[in-house]
Order: sequence, then structure tokens, then C-alpha cells
Amino acid sequence: MRKVILTCAVTGGAPVSPRYPRELSFPVTPKQIARDAIAAAKAGAAVAHIHARDPETGAPTRDVAIYKEICDRIRDSGSDVIINLTCGHAAIFCPDPEDESRAGPGTDMGNVEERIRHIEECLPDMCSLDVTTGNQVEAGFEFVYLNTPRTLSAMARRFRELGVKPEIEVFQAGDILLANHFHEHGLFDEPPLYQFVLGVKWGAPATPGTMAYMKDLLPAGSLWAAFGISRLQMPMAAQAVLLGGNVRVGLEDNIYLRRGEFATNLQLVERAVQIIRLLGEEPATSAEAREMLGLCSARGETRPAAA
Repeated sequence: MRKVILTCAVTGGAPVSPRYPRELSFPVTPKQIARDAIAAAKAGAAVAHIHARDPETGAPTRDVAIYKEICDRIRDSGSDVIINLTCGHAAIFCPDPEDESRAGPGTDMGNVEERIRHIEECLPDMCSLDVTTGNQVEAGFEFVYLNTPRTLSAMARRFRELGVKPEIEVFQAGDILLANHFHEHGLFDEPPLYQFVLGVKWGAPATPGTMAYMKDLLPAGSLWAAFGISRLQMPMAAQAVLLGGNVRVGLEDNIYLRRGEFATNLQLVERAVQIIRLLGEEPATSAEAREMLGLCSARGETRPAAA
């Protein structure tokens, strides 16, 4: 049986649906986010992909103290789940309707230091690197998701110094070509891990053909994973397993277990584990995933000193 790395994307940064039942407790506070990450690991997820939220408002935040509390809660629990923190924030550009050369309301752009400060403080195992720029729509909010090659390469170099492995998130074919360019220039340690983001409006569609095409663009020896948005989460999970890839599920990308039935992270992970096993493969443990990804063990090793 092939080992499949399963990631649980615990909470994301989009507004919480007002329809989501209060009794299911959508993870917002550090305690809730850590709770779901730990439960996902026990159910078969090797990786927890984490965004921080303001505990009072539920809005996304890049408050380092909140990220640190989440990481500390997971580590203090004894869980060896691979901690993967987002670096996708501070990259939203909304052109002024009267003059698109200027930033308008809703813009949230930050420099490299702002975007990676929580990585330097928390030293997670992994972090996301969104190698993409394009038009996006999220809950009716239109923006340009702006990540320049200059910023991305500076972030990647700093991650290497810190010993934090980037999860290379790609939203379309051209993103893979740019990431391949970075790989050719030594910005990613082996093996690079590409994550296909499928089904985002104006990005690559969540179809088997798209996934197969993007897979064929990867450098030899790469690891890859994929996920679909909303109702296509589980079909794309199955397709990724069939094509030899790895899988991501979780409330960041989909809040339903089936039509009309809201899900928890635990239920989504359990469903993904079932799919992996029905297709004849086995979810990787966190220790196995660390070996596959070339990561340090959960405890006891020495990381590179922060410069």
C-alpha cells in the first residue's frame, strides 16, 4: 500500500458562514483550532494547516501571539501532527475604482517581514507559499491576490534559513512553471511539495483533467497534493489518490459532509481516510509523512539558528 499524506485545513480565513450551526463549534479561538488539529491527527491526518483568527470577532489575524498560542497548545498536548502555518495573508490588492493605479478599500498588502513574522516566532514544520497572482472572488469580495516573484523568492530564502519547509500552493498551470523556476534556482529543499488549489473562482477548475495536466508539469521527484472547493472536496480527494498524489480536506475549503448536512473537521478527515482506504492505500502517520517530506522529527533535533 502506498502511504498518502492527509492534511486537515482546520479553519481558513474566510468569513464563517452564518448558517454553520453554533453547536458544531466552528474553530475560531486558539483552543478550538488546536482542539480540531489534535483530533484530526488522531483520526488519520498527518498535517494540520492553520490560519489564526481573532477570538472575539472570528476575523482572520496575523497576530503572532495568537499563532504562538495555537502552536503551543498543539505541542503541549503531545501530538506529533505536522504544523503547517499559512503565509497567504497580506497579499490582497483592491484597485481604486476611480484610479486602478492606486490601492482602494479592502486592500491588505504587507512586506516580507510582516508576512513571515509568525513563522520566525513559531518555527512550524511547514508553511504555505502561495506561488500565484490572479483575480479571485471570496464570498462576493473581488480582489487581486498579489504575490510577486520578488516577494515569493525572498520568503522562500528565509524559510530555508529557518528550516521550515514550504508547501507550494499553485492555483493554475503558470504558477507551477514559476515555482519550477524557483526550484531550479535552489530555493526549495528536496523533495518540493506542490499543493494544487482547484475550484477557486477564476483559477484552475476542479476536474480530473486539470489535475492530471498540472501533475504532468511537476519536476521529477516532486511530491504533490490537491484539493477541491466545496462539494468537489471529496471527489478531488479520490482523484488525487488515484493519480498518485496526496490529499487535503477540512473546513477551510468545505463546510458540508453531504448536501444539507454541515460537517466538522473530524468528520471530513474520517471521510477522507475512508476514501483513501477504499482505493487500496493507507494514510501516512505523522512520522511517515515527516520522512516522506524530508522534515525533522517532531522533537529533539536542532533547527538552523534564525539569522
